[in-house]
Amino acid sequence: MAGVDFWGLGNIITVLLLYFALFLVITGAFTAYFGSGKSRKIGAGLLVIGLVIGILWSFLCSSFGPLDDVANVGQVIVQSIGVLLFAVLGAAAAIGLFLLAIMKS
Repeated sequence: MAGVDFWGLGNIITVLLLYFALFLVITGAFTAYFGSGKSRKIGAGLLVIGLVIGILWSFLCSSFGPLDDVANVGQVIVQSIGVLLFAVLGAAAAIGLFLLAIMKS
């Protein structure tokens, strides 16, 4: 994993599409479950679209798909989760330091 260029165009598109699909699935499931009437149908549509985008892109970039040289999906997902995790930890530490400074003054 150390020798992978994370900021290649294929990796950026992979992260963008997979997180887009993930949040479509999450928001679609939330809307389909808690919505009523027309919003429930829209939520189901978002859920299906998110699943289709995520599965299709993962298949296309897998080792047996036609875009296998674009990105290694598994490595990109692990690296992007790591980046998000450490970004959240850094933000939490900064907010904690900010609150500590405000409360002590």
